[in-house]
This record gives sequence, C-alpha cells and structure tokens, in this order.
Amino acid sequence: MSEIKTYPDADHLARAAAEHFVTIASGAIATRGLFTVALAGGSTPRATYSLLAMEEFAARVDWSRIQVFWGDERCVPPDHSDSNYRMAREALLDKVPIPAENVHRIRGEINPEEAAADYERTLRAFFARHPAGPTARFDLILLGMGEDGHTVSLFPGTAALHEQTRWVMARYVGKLSVWRVTLTPVVINAAAQVIFIVAGAGKADRLRQVLAGPHRPDALPAQIVRPTDGRLLWLTDAAAAVQWREGGDNVERW
Repeated sequence: MSEIKTYPDADHLARAAAEHFVTIASGAIATRGLFTVALAGGSTPRATYSLLAMEEFAARVDWSRIQVFWGDERCVPPDHSDSNYRMAREALLDKVPIPAENVHRIRGEINPEEAAADYERTLRAFFARHPAGPTARFDLILLGMGEDGHTVSLFPGTAALHEQTRWVMARYVGKLSVWRVTLTPVVINAAAQVIFIVAGAGKADRLRQVLAGPHRPDALPAQIVRPTDGRLLWLTDAAAAVQWREGGDNVERW
C-alpha cells in the first residue's frame, strides 16, 4: 500500500519532505541509536537538503548518529558539478555537524564496475555490523522520479530492474552517454521507509501512469519500488499531481 500526499507548490513540498526526514530520523535514533538514510540526487531534493541545514530542522536531530549513503551516483569525481555527492555536501552535509566517517559516498571517479563492487562491499560490511533485518534495511531511502519514469539510475529496460542478489550495479545510460552506479531493487525494497519527492508539471503525465496505470516496471521503473515490509510515501507538488488527482478515483494504492 502506498500513500500519496500533495502540497500546493515546491516550497511546501520541500518543507514537508524535511519534516518527514527529521521525524523518521528522530524516531530511529530514539529506538536504535542510529539512523541510516540513502539520499536522492537530482534537482528536486536540493531544496529539502537546504532546509534540513537550517537551524529549525538541523537542531532537531543528532547528526552524530546519522549514517548517510546515496541511492545512485554519476560516474564523475566528487567535486564535479554533476556529482550527487557534491550537491548533498554543498546543500546539507557541510552545514551540519555530521562526522566525516558517517558519510559513505559512491566513488564515481573510478571504473564504474569497480565503484559498484566497492559500494556493495561498503554496504554489506556496514549492515553486518549494524543489522536491522535480513538484508540492507535502510531506515529511509529518498527517491526522485525522472520524466521517463526512472528512479535512482534504474532506467526503462534496465537489467538491474530484475536483479535478485546484487545490491549495487553499474549502468551505462545510452541516451545520456554516461555511466552511473545505482542501488538495486533488492536494497530499495528492503527499506523501512521509502519516500519519493516529485515536483513539476513536466512529470504529471508520467506520475499518473506510475500511480494509476498498468504495472509495467520495465517501462516505468518507479513502479518497481514496492517495499516488502516497509512504508512507501509519495510527496508531490500540485503541478506534478494534477493528472493523478483528476483520475484519483481509479488509483491503485499499492
């Protein structure tokens, strides 16, 4: 079962996402003394990260107990303008008191296959020390959705959509002529909480297809996200949700 919440505009959406982050983080820390999160890349989450760096949100969590990972990364150096790590570092991580050893970036500057294997080893070693379930069970995975329905670097027709064992894979995105490293559905669907943050009229038709259309994850990779024993929450602005809301009575809530 998924839950969809819609907000008037991108500013309200970012604030709602930041509030969910803080609430989930505080709950996990109170329960287990630890909060594990995989951050999303792309442009939409940046506003949320910037809010989290502000005193009204940052003061409400114990950053020393937060372990930060990424859902995917472009295969570029960490100081490159396309780096998901750089975006999160500049918007959030450099502005809060999180220990450097609690930040686990994907090494996009090395060979993509090696970067994927390296990150999988990092994840397996971490979750072996901090077990929270039978596999890598993040407290929270933040996701975005592209206009083609992709999420993280799971693009339409990607072999990784059907992966059953590997946690991380390298993927060459032909239409963008770039390599990326991504978490697989094995990890994403093991999370306790998954939150999509989707904004903009350009994504309205695709969001309607993902939420209300036939289940076609090979064409609409965001549909592959169905946590096995966790909560799935979609946070959208009104512009992105307009077509879904018009046909809301027919929405399959999974």
